[in-house]
Amino acid sequence: MRTLLFAACAAAVAVTASAAPKDKAKTPPAPAAKPAAPAAPSAPGPADWRTPDPNNVLVIDTNKGRIVLEMIPEVAPQHVAQIRALAHENFYDGLKFFRVIDKFMDQTGDPQNNGQGGSSKPNVPAEFTFRRGADLPFAMAADQTVAEIGFIKSMPVESQSMALSVMTKDQKVTAWGLYCPGVAGMARDDNPDSGNSQFFLMRYAYPSLERKYTAWGRVISGQDVVRAIKAGEPVEQPQDYMEHVRLLADLPEATRPKVRVIDTKGPWFKGEIDRVRAAKGADFTACDVDIPVEVK
Repeated sequence: MRTLLFAACAAAVAVTASAAPKDKAKTPPAPAAKPAAPAAPSAPGPADWRTPDPNNVLVIDTNKGRIVLEMIPEVAPQHVAQIRALAHENFYDGLKFFRVIDKFMDQTGDPQNNGQGGSSKPNVPAEFTFRRGADLPFAMAADQTVAEIGFIKSMPVESQSMALSVMTKDQKVTAWGLYCPGVAGMARDDNPDSGNSQFFLMRYAYPSLERKYTAWGRVISGQDVVRAIKAGEPVEQPQDYMEHVRLLADLPEATRPKVRVIDTKGPWFKGEIDRVRAAKGADFTACDVDIPVEVK
C-alpha cells in the first residue's frame, strides 16, 4: 500500500526616597524607534516575470476547478519524468482523491482509488534530496550560516551552506524541498524506492515530510481548489476527482492557458522576501512568501 507514513512573574525592586533635597523629576528618555519595515515593493514590471517551460507544467482539471502545477526537474528529475510520461498517456484522467486530510494533504493517482495500485511503469528511486551546485539558480531567503533557505523556481528548498561545497568531491551540497502549501510529493510505502504513480498535494505546510518523501513540484495556481477537495481518511465514497491531467505543452494552442510566474531570482521577489521577513521576524519561513502568478 502506497500511503503516507507518518508562567513567570517579574520580581519587584523597592526604591526608597533619599533624604537629600528632591530634584525636579526628570522625563525618562523615549524608547528607540523600531526600524521601519520595508515597504511593499511596487507592482512587478515585465522583466520580473518568467514563462515556465510548458513541458514542466501540469494542468489538472478537477470537478472542483483547475490546478496549475509547476514540476521542478532540478529537484527530482526521475519523478518529474515519470509524472510527465503518465500525463502523456492520460493515465490520471478520472482518478479520484481517495485520501484527503484537512490541514495536511490530498492524495490521488491510484487507478484503484484506494491506495493499493499504481501504473505498469517501474517504481522510481527516492529523490528525497538532491545536489545543489553554484550553477543552479537559487533565490536566497535566509542564510543560517550552516544552512541556506530559498527558492529554485517556485519550489522552496533548504540546503547546506554553499561554503561547504569547496570540501565536496562534486563541488556541490545536499539540498531538499520544503513541504510548504501547494508542494507536490510522491506517495510510497515502507520502501523508499516505491514511488510509482500516486502523489499528494499539500493543503498546508508539513515539515515532518522533508527528506522522507520526494518533493517534485508545486501548485502555482489553484491552491483554493486543493483545499476544497472533500476530506476523509479514506474519503467516504470519494466524489472529487481529476477530470483531465495534461502537460501545458500538450494542450491545443487555441485552448492553452498563458502562464507566467514571478521570477524568484529577480529584484522584485528579493524585495518581497525582505518585506515578509521583516514582518514575520523570528517566525519567518519560506512558506510565508507567496509567489505571484498569472494564468489567462
